[in-house]
Amino acid sequence: MMSATPSDLESAVRAALSKVIDPELRRPITEIGMVKNVTAGPDGSVHVEIYLTTAACPKKTEISDQVSRAVSDVPGTGSVKVSLDVMNDEQRAELRRQLRGDSREPVIPFAQPGSLTRVYAVASGKGGVGKSSITVNLAAAMAARGLSVGVVDADIYGHSVPRMMGTEDRPVQVDSMIVPPVAHDVRVISIAMFTQGNTPVVWRGPMLHRALQQFLADVYWGDLDVLLLDLPPGTGDIAISVAQLIPGAEILVVTTPQMAAAEVAERAGAIALQTRQRIAGVVENMVDGPVLKMFGEGGGRKVSENLSRAVGADVPLLGQVPLDPDLVSAGDSGVPLVLSAPDSLAGAELRKIADALAGRKRGLAGMSLGLDPAGR
Repeated sequence: MMSATPSDLESAVRAALSKVIDPELRRPITEIGMVKNVTAGPDGSVHVEIYLTTAACPKKTEISDQVSRAVSDVPGTGSVKVSLDVMNDEQRAELRRQLRGDSREPVIPFAQPGSLTRVYAVASGKGGVGKSSITVNLAAAMAARGLSVGVVDADIYGHSVPRMMGTEDRPVQVDSMIVPPVAHDVRVISIAMFTQGNTPVVWRGPMLHRALQQFLADVYWGDLDVLLLDLPPGTGDIAISVAQLIPGAEILVVTTPQMAAAEVAERAGAIALQTRQRIAGVVENMVDGPVLKMFGEGGGRKVSENLSRAVGADVPLLGQVPLDPDLVSAGDSGVPLVLSAPDSLAGAELRKIADALAGRKRGLAGMSLGLDPAGR
């Protein structure tokens, strides 16, 4: 049996590289111009040169390892060498155009008439109800189902999503486009990724609006099925900005069984009456056992019923998440409970809520169906 020629081996290696997916852009490296060159020798040795988007690419080792494994699996391959180079400005600009189009001004893809992404703004009336925990667990559960999911940590002052998602990676800038880190198959962006250490953010309203606008427009999100926004508590600047920037975003209200918390949560949900947004439902968190009831009872049901009356449409109670210390420790460890303990009572309830939200079809509102009127 004749051995493959260097030319045949090079072709086989390129075919194998088409299955290597960039961990941040989530596209084949052959498709986005990252393969600089492939050289095969008569002895089966292969040298692959790869372009990185930036010299400081946090995933360079992961990319190199993936390339080496893919090439080594090609029959007839001997020794494998992987060299890394960096794209120049023109190459980065071309990559940005390929991914985002040639628009001079970045646009918010989720606000466009043709968008099929379902956007959930996770809101609460007050802090301490576990809104961020609910957000990251829903995101991780949906991603585990195979959906393309993104999370915006819109709580600029009280950001906590990166820690809960277990990522310390920084975004990568490609031309004028920001590539967000990926954690547990979820694209994540947070102001924490742009500050040093635990430095507080001291901004007024207009700067908050601009930061949210950049998170939505300048970040490369790809084709998302679901985008979750972890909002700050209350009905302030960010909640108003979300309604202005993404009018189609639906509000997901998080509360606890406590009636005082439920009354405040109603106000967070009732903002939909002024912004004309839809309320996707209510999640009751920290539901205690049948005896102690440390946080009271009935808050979620009350919020659901009162909001249903207020908006004149059904606002379902999507789930009641049991009080579970592991939910807290999972957030601190950076592995959401739906991944670390999916069959626990709280994990199972969170997955049920995620299934209910993820199972809803992506909308066709504003979509051009390519139909012509009869008789034309």
